[in-house]
Amino acid sequence: MSTARIVVVGDALLDRDVTGTSTRLSPDAPVPVVDVDAVFASPGGAGLAALLCAEPPAVGSVPARAQVTLLAPVAADAAGAELAAALGEVALERLGHEGGTRTKTRIRSSGQTLVRVDEGGPGTPVGVTAEAVARVLAGADAVLVSDYGGGVTRDPAVRRALTDHARTGTVVWDPHPRGGEPVPGCALVTPNAAEAAAAAERPGAGPRELAPVLRERWAARAVAVTAGPRGAVLATAAGTEHVPAAPVRDTDPCGAGDRFASAAALALGGGADVTAAVSTAVEAAGQWVADGGAATFRTRRAAGTGAAPELPPGAAALPREVQDLLVEVRGRGGTVVATGGCFDVLHAGHIASLDAARRLGDALVVLLNSDGSVRRLKGPGRPVVGQEDRARVLAALRSVDAVVVFDEDDPRAALNVLRPDVWVKGGDYTPEQLPEAADVRGWGGQVSVLPYLSGRSTTAILQRACREG
Repeated sequence: MSTARIVVVGDALLDRDVTGTSTRLSPDAPVPVVDVDAVFASPGGAGLAALLCAEPPAVGSVPARAQVTLLAPVAADAAGAELAAALGEVALERLGHEGGTRTKTRIRSSGQTLVRVDEGGPGTPVGVTAEAVARVLAGADAVLVSDYGGGVTRDPAVRRALTDHARTGTVVWDPHPRGGEPVPGCALVTPNAAEAAAAAERPGAGPRELAPVLRERWAARAVAVTAGPRGAVLATAAGTEHVPAAPVRDTDPCGAGDRFASAAALALGGGADVTAAVSTAVEAAGQWVADGGAATFRTRRAAGTGAAPELPPGAAALPREVQDLLVEVRGRGGTVVATGGCFDVLHAGHIASLDAARRLGDALVVLLNSDGSVRRLKGPGRPVVGQEDRARVLAALRSVDAVVVFDEDDPRAALNVLRPDVWVKGGDYTPEQLPEAADVRGWGGQVSVLPYLSGRSTTAILQRACREG
């Protein structure tokens, strides 16, 4: 099936990010003052799940397109109107909403959240009839219940309609500790390990033990207990199996549960069996985390509205993944750090410097001298390791987020394209002695010099290897 019709039922809210910088304390209280750079709002909760269904991941058994309807309480206020407008192509079927629109505002400085302010609610649906809900569910290839504890899954009319639909249709239920239990007959229920242990009242139990217990308790056709980087454990009438996840760099797992549940609903709605759907969901969740999670998703959506931070002049010359990294980090008010060098034979001194540089910000980009550049700087016998292998090894390090190869003898041209917030060099000189320092300060960046780890150098390693060889 190339297109699936998905109905998302649940608790919607408005996520608002206020990003800026803080360089001083308030004179009337010992609290930081944030100078705001940008404000961006996007749908959260079931609203995020609906957006994810409307943008299917390019993995596994997921259909290429989806027609998505969100059935959720939305208040008739300014925040509710903002939430509805931000849903884009997702069709909104409003339920009555008790209180103001639930809003979560995160105030962030240099990539760090200083405070979160919650407003509105409780969000309990009002004036709901089972017949009205059933009309929205009719004809759906899959229904995704996205429970965020606001009261939708405890509403008797909503539960009656979902129970009737689950008898013959496909219902995927993403539960919440404060929500109602899944109705009988769900095609798939997707708790995480902590939610599963709480629901089964078995603290300390593992996913393999919990999945079949909850499948029986909830009278579900299948239960998949998600276990983060370990994948998921799926229990069906045929038995219990582990669905492993590929290793990814853990950048931001926020929203991974929504990505898992939405991908599973899309796959089931497209005609996949439950095992294939869960395998697809595991892959999609891993991809989501590797891409930067909810923060990256919101930043990309901001780019579509013109609210995302602009890339530095000339940044189009950078690899696409580096451009995306800059947008994602700067979009959440983070700090981009860069360092550079030949990194010909990677040693403990390099690792110490890279780790120290990464601690200065939220992402580290390594500017790597090309093979030609290394030969001109070090002599005809260098490098001993080619630039592609050097870049691959660096990119695999925990502290490194991206690598950019440059061909010049010094990094100034590459720096003027990247324009990091912090430029880090190792050595025993002062920042003023660096020829690139003026360039970095010209766009408002900082220069930091870190001491070398004593007794470690590539030249010494190669000389020793020649003597001993």
